[in-house]
Amino acid sequence: MNASLNEKLNTVEWGEYRLEDLFEINPTKYYRLSNEEIISENGTIPLISNQSVDNGVMGFSSLEANNVGNSITCSDTTIGADTMFYQKCDFIGYSHIQHLVPLFQPFNMYIAFFIISSCKIATSNKKYDYGHKFNRQKMMETCIHLPVKDGKLDFDFMESFIVELEAERIVELEAYLKVSGFDNYELSCEEIHALSNLENITWSEYKMGDLFEKIATKKLPYKAKELPTKPADKYVLPCLTSSFKNQGLNYYAPKDGATILRNVITIPQNSDVYRAYFQSADFTVLSDAYAIDWVYDERKLSRNQSLFIVMCINKVTDLSIYSYKNKLGGWNVVKNKSILLPQLNGKINFDFMESFISAIQKIVIKDVVLYKNAKIEATKKVVQNT
Repeated sequence: MNASLNEKLNTVEWGEYRLEDLFEINPTKYYRLSNEEIISENGTIPLISNQSVDNGVMGFSSLEANNVGNSITCSDTTIGADTMFYQKCDFIGYSHIQHLVPLFQPFNMYIAFFIISSCKIATSNKKYDYGHKFNRQKMMETCIHLPVKDGKLDFDFMESFIVELEAERIVELEAYLKVSGFDNYELSCEEIHALSNLENITWSEYKMGDLFEKIATKKLPYKAKELPTKPADKYVLPCLTSSFKNQGLNYYAPKDGATILRNVITIPQNSDVYRAYFQSADFTVLSDAYAIDWVYDERKLSRNQSLFIVMCINKVTDLSIYSYKNKLGGWNVVKNKSILLPQLNGKINFDFMESFISAIQKIVIKDVVLYKNAKIEATKKVVQNT
């Protein structure tokens, strides 16, 4: 955050408010149906679940929305306000989702973002966990700090602050896309061919142990609960665990004495979800996971080739049959599993992998670039009207 925005936060007057005085908080209305009966391929109504990603959206439905939008949702089974999201549109509820409908006006996305940030700050040190949940009663009792002016909530400040913050981030995104080359989303001939030829590709089985070997790493003298979840002082090296959140990198350790890895694939070995990831930045292994390196031939896999192979690995490891109660196992098990890779003239088709992933990235980046352009225009209009 730049200096001017920090200065605004330091000079504003703050007031304390209980959430129950700001919102009517009740469980969401939901259909007593299975997820398969609610979610449909062509649905447009969001189904809001307990997950902490994708704005809580599990999928989309063709059923009628039963909760009003321009409001906030939050799971009452998770730790604090991690699952608190603004819902712009009317939606379908889910078990254990609380619905926060504002008791004040005006209310919009920007004011909601400011309030949600305040809620996350207020609950960050409350030690909520699955045995001490952020339930409806706790939500109602939660006190947050919001800007005030002349004894009343300063909605203009909240809205203008979030608009400025968003504009700052959009500028950073624009610079990143330009420097990284991601601002070009036009597909090359090779990329178009890779997408159109996917159904005609020949696939062959390869044993994981023939393609990769497990990387030996030094055992660290730390337990996860002893380490910070954000970089602090000398604790700056991301640590790999069995979590599938943030690609398994949720803790930080000192670099001293650690085996530092990058540009390798990692797999958890003691988890609910056995999802492989490509790690492009420096990290080390802490516990319940491991890293593997390419040994099939002398080549060094490119980023795109590694990402393609990660998808192929997850076809045999990231399966619903595996869980903490029904574990997949470690490398001694995974090395004997076989994955399918594209083949051409009896050899692994690395060129196809490269072009296919590059094409997928451009398709995704196109949406990001168009979103960025739209947000810049929208922000200009908001700034002009304030």
